[in-house]
Amino acid sequence: MIHRLRLIFACFYLLAIHYQSIAQPKSIGQVVRGRVYDALTDQPLGGASVALNSPATLVVYTDSMGIFRLTDVPVGRYNLTVRYLGYDTQTTAEVLVESGREQVLDIGLQTGTRTLAETVVKGQRPDANLTSAQSITPEQILRYPATYLDPARLATAYAGVVNTNDQANNISIRGNTPNALIWRLEGVEIVNPNHLSNAGTLGDRPTAAGGGVNMLSAQLLGTTRFLTGAFAPTYGNTVGGVMDMSLRSGNDERHERIVQAGLIGLDIAAEGPMGVPGSGRSYLVNYRYSFTGLLGLLGVTFGGEDIRFQDLSMNLTLPTRGRGLVKIFAVMGNSGNVFTALPKDEQVSAKDLYNIRFRSQMGAGGVTYSRPLGQRTTWRTALVMSGNQNSRYQEFAQLPVGFPPNGIATQYDRNSNVRASLTSSLGVRMSGRTTLQAGAYLTRVLSDLTVQRIPSVTGPVLPPDVADGTVAGWLLEPYANLQWQPSPQLLVQAGLHYTYFSYNANSQQVEPRVSARLEVRPGRTFSLAYGLHSQVQQPGVYLAHLPATSASMVDNSGLGLTRAHHLVLGYTHQFNPSAYLKAEAYYQYLFGVPVALVNNNATAAFSTLNLLEATEFVERPLRLVNGGNGRNLGLELTYQQYLTKQLYWLLSGSVYDAQYRTLDGIWRESRFNGRYAANATVGREWTTDFTTNATAANAKARKRVQTWGVNARLTYAGGFLDRSIDVNASQGQTTTYYIGYGYTNRLADYARADLRLYWRKSNPRYNRMLALDIQNVTNAQNQAHSYFDAFQRKIVPQYQLGIIPVLSYRWEF
Repeated sequence: MIHRLRLIFACFYLLAIHYQSIAQPKSIGQVVRGRVYDALTDQPLGGASVALNSPATLVVYTDSMGIFRLTDVPVGRYNLTVRYLGYDTQTTAEVLVESGREQVLDIGLQTGTRTLAETVVKGQRPDANLTSAQSITPEQILRYPATYLDPARLATAYAGVVNTNDQANNISIRGNTPNALIWRLEGVEIVNPNHLSNAGTLGDRPTAAGGGVNMLSAQLLGTTRFLTGAFAPTYGNTVGGVMDMSLRSGNDERHERIVQAGLIGLDIAAEGPMGVPGSGRSYLVNYRYSFTGLLGLLGVTFGGEDIRFQDLSMNLTLPTRGRGLVKIFAVMGNSGNVFTALPKDEQVSAKDLYNIRFRSQMGAGGVTYSRPLGQRTTWRTALVMSGNQNSRYQEFAQLPVGFPPNGIATQYDRNSNVRASLTSSLGVRMSGRTTLQAGAYLTRVLSDLTVQRIPSVTGPVLPPDVADGTVAGWLLEPYANLQWQPSPQLLVQAGLHYTYFSYNANSQQVEPRVSARLEVRPGRTFSLAYGLHSQVQQPGVYLAHLPATSASMVDNSGLGLTRAHHLVLGYTHQFNPSAYLKAEAYYQYLFGVPVALVNNNATAAFSTLNLLEATEFVERPLRLVNGGNGRNLGLELTYQQYLTKQLYWLLSGSVYDAQYRTLDGIWRESRFNGRYAANATVGREWTTDFTTNATAANAKARKRVQTWGVNARLTYAGGFLDRSIDVNASQGQTTTYYIGYGYTNRLADYARADLRLYWRKSNPRYNRMLALDIQNVTNAQNQAHSYFDAFQRKIVPQYQLGIIPVLSYRWEF
């Protein structure tokens, strides 16, 4: 009897323990995995230690293929540190572990000094730039305020970068024109990858390097490398900046989805393995349709305009035999805005009299292949094609009585750009201290431009065909870069880049590059970099012309390259893996800048350094020569603390001076000479756990994690310059006439505050985020420019964006 009682008691005890274990809440866990490899040769690094720190500490070692895996990692933010003998110890901050998606990391290590001031995360190979470089992650794009999910808008939070108009992402870097920036995708230069490239411009015409919304969604992007000066030899055809975007690979082990809806648009992404899970083959696809387009289908307009855009992007990752890797990628999209003339009783400005249609299409695609050749060499090659086309048509709905008879009644602009590039390179580790990277880009460039201005009556002020032509040629850019590390504290690089553009005989340049980094004490590093850089002219500069019958024939097809010397001195103080202070002083001297050949009061101040729009110059073309100069100098300070202990800071400030000189020898202020800029971005997170109750129907009680975030950004910058308007000349026209080409009127300082609030909830199998992004929260009125309104018969100031609330909902599963 006692034996039976003991047995029954033991059974009840075991059942109690069992039910207690069921009721005990389990933490939400996720997988963190990836690959560690040599950044130059792609060789896997087996035996590297990978550590996740804060809120938990987890350590694992890579296998012989460089693969690591951490399972059941609690949801939260971590610092990830990778160590391997003979390589830099690399710490990556702000690694976000979420319940809905695995965190998959590619970590390329470099041999070099004992510490690395700037860390690189998630799928980005470190480049050779020792100065003037920043890494922008998709997680930052989603967290920082006022980004529109766009790396270029986030870049304005860093020192030396100012947005020319907050309706678009045209950025001026260190006082340069936004046209000096180039966009690259998977290591190759592409055409402008932005929707609504006419956004925020003076003449409502497209720009070469900006637009309202980036065509590549943050759902698809890996780490973007943003460079502002003294570029390594691998970069060419720019004198101002590089936005180097990469695409992340899809998850090769499980299928995942992201759905996001907000004022930007409806965004849907899917990724997963192709074939056997874990084989390395994966797909990633994303589709987006604008929210304004959805409203347009319902007849809702913004400021009288029907604005729409959509895009589709994809990336396929396919390993091959011999540890080769093939990536096939593509992006395509279209955008447009339509304005319909208002009824007579509602007309208040000249724009209200017109029907205006703007259309834009863009596409890019290619294939990349990389493969190790032995233990010390890796071969990479890529074939990439990109193209875009922009068209704008403007006409009077009905010519008003008494409107200027000599004005322009119809305007038509069309431009298209195509780039087809083949590139190949070799990365060779010659010894433990010396590496060599060499390669070449061969690009077929084809640009067409048509600009027509048809007057309202006979006797045109301007010829109907202002510009009509084609720029076609081969752009050849071989390069080589040698890196040498004579000691653990010193790293030296030297190389060459050569630019040759076959469009004319004046477009070639040998460009030496050299840089060095010295670690005087652990975490305290000095750097010095010099480079000669060059860039081809915009198609509108080459093609602007007057007919041969005019008194002054204009033909600018023989213009050569614009060139620039860059010199950058930097100091970085790494306080800890999550915080650093960086200071850089720079000097840029530009030469070979196209300026007006005829030196008189009306044209003496013209320089292409002040241009922004694609057809800004062609309406009143001038004969140009490569006789101008420019000089930009400044000092930049940045303090960044990554998101650790639920708090992050990004403080940046810059003082600079941007001037240019024409044939009259006078130095003038550049259009983009704001003189100073300051940014403060700060964010705070609060995380709480709560537990669901176990019931008979749901016996698996688990923790849920909720995170609240508040992010704010303050921007204050000096105003740009505007041209003086000739009121008398503008009176009899439908367009604005200016007094000369100099920028002499300084606009008021720019000030803006942005706020982003979000709530994230993590469940065992998915996570959700609700966010409110209030841009220009104080509704500050920042002037963009002034123009002469032919309807109101007066000068009218044009302002940038006011307050815009952007509500979004994101679901990952």
